[in-house]
Amino acid sequence: MENDQIYIEQVIASRTWRIRQQALYPKGSLKDVMVDEDFDGTHFAASVEGELVGVISVFEVDKETYQFRKFAVIPKFQGYGIGTALLQSVFDFCVLWKGSTLYCDARVEAVSFYKKFGMEEKGQPFFKGTLAYVRMQICLTADLA
Repeated sequence: MENDQIYIEQVIASRTWRIRQQALYPKGSLKDVMVDEDFDGTHFAASVEGELVGVISVFEVDKETYQFRKFAVIPKFQGYGIGTALLQSVFDFCVLWKGSTLYCDARVEAVSFYKKFGMEEKGQPFFKGTLAYVRMQICLTADLA
């Protein structure tokens, strides 16, 4: 798959839920993938040949700090640069809105992915249910966009 086949667009919250469920909680319900702040966030979706295959949501914590959550790519589409394109869209968005810090609570098994983008571990791993997470953070500069 070529990167020019990946189309990134901003979408409403409800467009993200099915992809979140398929990629993050395949045995869960839609309630498992909704977050209280969904309607206050900005959501990006990746499509390939018209099919929605990945999503990421970003939330303003304060005027300079943003958090992304519910970053999901359908498993059969992972490894083709879709996650990279989505994450770059979030970097671009946060820099545009003068964000200086971006973070996420990443599943521990995804730490190496985030490190490729200059994100660093902050603090100790913690658990949400049975899943281990660690905070990943990056200081944003205009050259990331």
